[in-house]
Amino acid sequence: MWLEPLLTAEETRLAVEAHQGPLEELMERAGAAVADLVLRLFPGAVTVVCGKGNNGGDGKVCARVLQEAGREVRVVDGVGELGEPDVIVDALLGIGLRDAPREDAARMIERIKVSGRPVVAVDVPSGVNATTGEIPGVAVRAEATVTFGAAKVGLAIAPGRFHAGAVHIAPIGLRPREHEHSLVPASALLEVPRKRADSTKYTAGSVLVVGGSRGLTGAPMLAARAAFRADAGYVAVAAPESALPILEASLLEVVKRPLPEDNAGRLLPRSADAILEAAEKAQAVAIGPGLGRSDGTVELVRILLDRLTLPVVLDADALWELEPFTRAAPTVLTPHSGELARLLGGRSREVDAHRLESARRAATRFGAVALLKGADTIVATPREGVLVATYGTPALATAGSGDVLTGIVAAFLAKGMDARLGAGVAAAAHGVAAELVDPQPGMIASDLLPALQRALAGHGLQRAPLH
Repeated sequence: MWLEPLLTAEETRLAVEAHQGPLEELMERAGAAVADLVLRLFPGAVTVVCGKGNNGGDGKVCARVLQEAGREVRVVDGVGELGEPDVIVDALLGIGLRDAPREDAARMIERIKVSGRPVVAVDVPSGVNATTGEIPGVAVRAEATVTFGAAKVGLAIAPGRFHAGAVHIAPIGLRPREHEHSLVPASALLEVPRKRADSTKYTAGSVLVVGGSRGLTGAPMLAARAAFRADAGYVAVAAPESALPILEASLLEVVKRPLPEDNAGRLLPRSADAILEAAEKAQAVAIGPGLGRSDGTVELVRILLDRLTLPVVLDADALWELEPFTRAAPTVLTPHSGELARLLGGRSREVDAHRLESARRAATRFGAVALLKGADTIVATPREGVLVATYGTPALATAGSGDVLTGIVAAFLAKGMDARLGAGVAAAAHGVAAELVDPQPGMIASDLLPALQRALAGHGLQRAPLH
């Protein structure tokens, strides 16, 4: 399998126990790997903050190697003084943390934070839960983290992700036997089915996009164009009849299906029959971009989920007041944290603090694939481990980028990809495309479309999934 492992604390512990040699051998390699990074990237004096466990042992090896290389090194425990270093090595807590750090450790973490010095974390920054990415108390914010054997879940999922800095994986000889969660590498884009010599526009992937209320026609346009750029062969948009002139003028390659609407230009429940007819030519349906919010649109979504037998992607307004449903065909929900909070009856800050748990809860509640958008896009299902896609830039925080992602997911499902893998690879494609756009302020969602072509053609695939 082309996915890359993300280890929990327990999975890491089992890998350490399975190692055939002595523990000291692993510590020597781990400490030397941290020292090597410091020597290459951070000149000057070093303070190594060591805890009492294996993490502290790694730190002490690091200190010895640095001293042997001629560096000025100070080693302190959880209560010592930092001195005036040029860089700090955080070997205080490691992967064992579950609850908030104890008082003495918390004080040391605060000292590290206020020192203003760059920090290199050993395995995970102290205060970050390695299994969830949650931060139950205070936490070190590192400029770089050296982790061992494989990346840890807490280095990929926010808020821990934002405390890890650049993540360097050191191969010290650990061989994890199993892992529940995985990173989606950019190379996964090579797994997307390509058009073959015998493909037709329908067998290459046929997508129907449903949405586009008055004043919101840009959203289905972006989703439709993204589906085409994700290599779908046929794309149709079903939208209110009054939106057709705008769609006709802007979407040359897309087939348009006019639908009944209310006085505000929103779709009605009686639009369902026409949508179902249009869906006869599709292999996947995207519902929600620019759909609008009304009792009628909520009822329409319910009817479509009940009657469609194709894979469905639900985004944006299709998630509004969504209730649990039962479907035999795959369903992918694509909320951001605010939308997911509404689906779960909570608040967005709770989702942001517990992203892994929230995505899993949504997948279980709706019996669907839940794709929680963010710098760490999480793809959860009711029964399998999560996938995490970590590509992208802050420029994705722009109106319409979610509609582009919806179109990509729908195209990949229409090509026959498994819903979980298709959603994860779509998130990676979306992020790689963002990285390929010239990194200037003012990127807009439509800039992603030509970059998406380049991503699927193989550009940008050398990037590591954590960087």
